[in-house]
Amino acid sequence: MQNDIASPGVDETPVISELAEAITPLVGQQGMTPTPLSGVSLLSLDRHQPRTPLLYQPSLIIIAQGRKIGYLGDREIHYNPGQYLVQTLPLPFECETYGSPEAPLLGVSIQLEPALLSEMVTTMGDAPNHSHATLPMASVAMTPGMQAAVSRLVSALHEPAELNTMGTARIRDVVFEALKGEQGPALKALVRGHGHYARIVQVLSLLHRDFANDYSVDQLARQANMSPSTFHQHFKQITRASPTQYIKQLRLIKAQQLLLQDAHNVSQAAQAVGYRSVPQFSRDYKRYFGDAPLQHRRQEQAMRS
Repeated sequence: MQNDIASPGVDETPVISELAEAITPLVGQQGMTPTPLSGVSLLSLDRHQPRTPLLYQPSLIIIAQGRKIGYLGDREIHYNPGQYLVQTLPLPFECETYGSPEAPLLGVSIQLEPALLSEMVTTMGDAPNHSHATLPMASVAMTPGMQAAVSRLVSALHEPAELNTMGTARIRDVVFEALKGEQGPALKALVRGHGHYARIVQVLSLLHRDFANDYSVDQLARQANMSPSTFHQHFKQITRASPTQYIKQLRLIKAQQLLLQDAHNVSQAAQAVGYRSVPQFSRDYKRYFGDAPLQHRRQEQAMRS
């Protein structure tokens, strides 16, 4: 298994401790707490959460206290205090979270808005870096610049006047630091549209818009303007799953979201995500999440209450 463990940033301990203290009074619930600033949420969990399938939207996840391990195919991605996760694509993956009542996991999630990212990359205007390996999900050490930018953002959440006046600028600060960092080339590749990576991104966007449709590998390869074998190779290299596995995981996570909203029963959720057989859906769901759909919904609701 390939481990992605970034080295902690320089002299980060006092800053991260202060960041955890600043986040604590703002947290209103377990899991994600939305903030008045669009696209910014706070993370908190006071227990260990075993390895669980998840789907993050493109975002930056900054950990102030506790730790997480992401599992993407054969990659194991550790993100701890002094590190942040750069998620450039909405990939199904599995995540294990370490927190406790004495030291809950605390962090900040900043959604990467395509319009903002495009505008900032265009304004920066530097040449593409083709020599850097483009990873859709990676842990990066906090730099002093990133630490300062995140601290300013969380500080603004405490002050309504600052939030209303400078909130958008505080987000730009953080995104700018990410663009300057190790994963900057992966973020820039989303905008610049170069090479195989950009073509796979276009296919993933299609699948997320239209996940209930049955696409063959040949259809997806044509969409990417690649031969089926080349498409399969690059798709698996980026997502760490075959196209068929990816579509199945995506459908199951979308079904889980529908079930947890209580808006769909099992049959309706199965149909909404493209399953024609409810028994097959239930078997796949239990194999992926470890529990049958209704049992899983009851457990999740009990943990959130």
